[in-house]
Amino acid sequence: MLNEWLEQFPELTWLIIAIIVFIALAIIARIVSRVVTHIFKPFSFARDILERIRDPIHLLIPLIGLQTVSRSAPQDMTGINAINHITLLAIIGAITWLGLRAVDAVQQLIYKHNPINISDNLHARRIQTQTRVLVHTLSFLVILFGIAAMLMTFPIARQFGTSLLASAGVAGLVLGFAAKPVLGNLIAGLQIAITQPIRLDDVVIVAGEWGRIEEITGTYVVVRIWDDRRLIVPLQWFIENPFQNWTRKTTELLGFFYLWLDYSVPIEPIREEATRLCKEVPQLWDGRVCGVQVTDTDAKSIQLRVLISTTDSSKNWDLRCYLRENLINFIMKNYPDSLPQLRAMLREKEPPAPPVDAHPEPERQPPV
Repeated sequence: MLNEWLEQFPELTWLIIAIIVFIALAIIARIVSRVVTHIFKPFSFARDILERIRDPIHLLIPLIGLQTVSRSAPQDMTGINAINHITLLAIIGAITWLGLRAVDAVQQLIYKHNPINISDNLHARRIQTQTRVLVHTLSFLVILFGIAAMLMTFPIARQFGTSLLASAGVAGLVLGFAAKPVLGNLIAGLQIAITQPIRLDDVVIVAGEWGRIEEITGTYVVVRIWDDRRLIVPLQWFIENPFQNWTRKTTELLGFFYLWLDYSVPIEPIREEATRLCKEVPQLWDGRVCGVQVTDTDAKSIQLRVLISTTDSSKNWDLRCYLRENLINFIMKNYPDSLPQLRAMLREKEPPAPPVDAHPEPERQPPV
């Protein structure tokens, strides 16, 4: 009786078969993925990748089975073309999801083996910068190809594509002008990934702002400024404009500050005090450079430059502030007269001369 009922409703028969195949393949995919993950458990590289691509594979395998069943069904069945089309779109979406997960898995694996939360992270920052920019580019291409593949399944989209090919010259010019910012940033991202003028956590001065490279996306760079503001800069800007990178080759840095003092100040005690202060803070000073020199003079004072070295820019700032404060206290305590002074010469004011009469009285003659 069941066979007679199924023969009367062939659509229902194929629907039941499709559901059974979909569920069976979904269960098989989960079992196989767990077995494979267990087999590759000692290998962290393969295990991490399999764990990240497991969900799209669980969806892709049943969809492929469902597509196979629907393709083998009679094409004159009601709604079979719509089912085939929807299944094809789902397969393309699952493949796109799988590509994105695979790219992300490789990125996370590279980040794991190249951490930047260590003292000497120059090599790790170089690798992470290249990886991040390339991953953004690959993700954009995967999504672009996925959307294009979905659109090509519609007859109207194929006709539109044919029309575009027929007018490729005009369409290319229009598309080039319209997509200039996107393509410019995409090419700039590839240049940054290859040449690496900036890397993650680099200390830079951009548009007069001091900060660190916090994030590099496919279109812009986020610079975390010292006061926790965020400066958003297009990728192309770093290719077309000059900027300062304080950690391009190494994080070591020389810093300086000036003291304006009177000509009477003794230089050698200040030089010895600067060296002593540097030795008191080994967590800031790296021991390479600590010098005091007279670098300029004018009519009223002399200019002392204190030059120091540190392992990074943050320590350099702290050490300069520390030395500036303590050297000023040292001079005020021991040589207060050596601070900049304004000299003036005071003279005693002379008494004014007696007024001169313009019309003196004639001298009187004594009487005879």
